[in-house]
Amino acid sequence: MTIHKEGYKILTGLLFILSAINIGLQYYFPQHSTLLSVVLGISVLIYLLILQFFRSPKRVIEINDGHVIAPADGKVVVIEEVVETEYLKDKRRQVSIFMSPINVHINRSPVTGVVDYFKYHAGKYLVAWHPKSSTENERTTLVVTTSDGKSILMRQIAGALAKRIVWYCKEGMSIKQGEEFGFIKFGSRVDLYLPLDAKVLVQIGQKTKGGKTVIAEL
Repeated sequence: MTIHKEGYKILTGLLFILSAINIGLQYYFPQHSTLLSVVLGISVLIYLLILQFFRSPKRVIEINDGHVIAPADGKVVVIEEVVETEYLKDKRRQVSIFMSPINVHINRSPVTGVVDYFKYHAGKYLVAWHPKSSTENERTTLVVTTSDGKSILMRQIAGALAKRIVWYCKEGMSIKQGEEFGFIKFGSRVDLYLPLDAKVLVQIGQKTKGGKTVIAEL
């Protein structure tokens, strides 16, 4: 287990702030041992909570061109047929994964292919399970087309706590199945838009593991 690069600045800054608070309290209130112990305990708890959010577990990805793997850790909250209107402009099978603050927030490519489309959208911060979060929240849209011409659209969607989406991809680049393409800081969601003939293998409420759980067969 390692710490993801997106957490370095936040964890360093938080450590400085919490240390300053505790040192300051010890200087001004040296006789209040109970207060100092309580604040120290709360500081350690806060730091550990943020630390676990940025954990980056090592995972062995089994490449399979016939599979669509989970782009994120979390829980399946939506499986439905929809019309994708931004890029594909046709009917798709939508599978949405909600990531709580305690989940690993690394986003991975579900297939191997070429990035045909990428766009960032500024927006609101509705709770990630809100029906309108897919179209109104801060989000990115990424389309990866496989070697046999099948396009998979993904959306990183910021939630009520997430204030920054990070991405590492651009149009025209090649990406491997399981490779990191982004990170969302704190609670959020990822939507997958699959071809209608894809065989969905997960169910509502099922927990997923990014890069490991098979979402569908193409």
